Amino acid sequence: MISARKARWALGLAVFALTAASFAQWSNPADDVPAYHPSAPLHISALPPILQGAQLTGEHFQYPWQVHVYQQVARVGSVVYQLPCNCRCDRALGHTSLRSCFETLHGTECSTCAQEGFYAYEKTRLGWTPAQIRAGIARREYESIDLEKQ
Repeated sequence: MISARKARWALGLAVFALTAASFAQWSNPADDVPAYHPSAPLHISALPPILQGAQLTGEHFQYPWQVHVYQQVARVGSVVYQLPCNCRCDRALGHTSLRSCFETLHGTECSTCAQEGFYAYEKTRLGWTPAQIRAGIARREYESIDLEKQ
């Protein structure tokens, strides 16, 4: 008979293995592309919300661009879900796409995330597909965005 302690360890190990396997960045270890989802989110369960409204105040929102990028990203939430974030927060914070950055305060403190968020919004308005926007992000086209002018 397995002891309760061994059963807890086995359960913990199984949960860890399933969690690790679910991260998009581990789907192709030979590829150095940051994590993203290749298609729009399924409507099976709700995604964590992008910060909005009264959440866009306080010490983390000292500059107008910080509020503005969250507002724009919220308008294209399913698109940014399909985009990688080149700051590599997938490795450091476990983010699964650019959208994750705006579900937390990370988008306020990282210029890469903010520039990519503005880029995604602008290109979506121009009719670009998520795949085209991903290609632009891979070419680092977002780096030309001046946050102070947003």
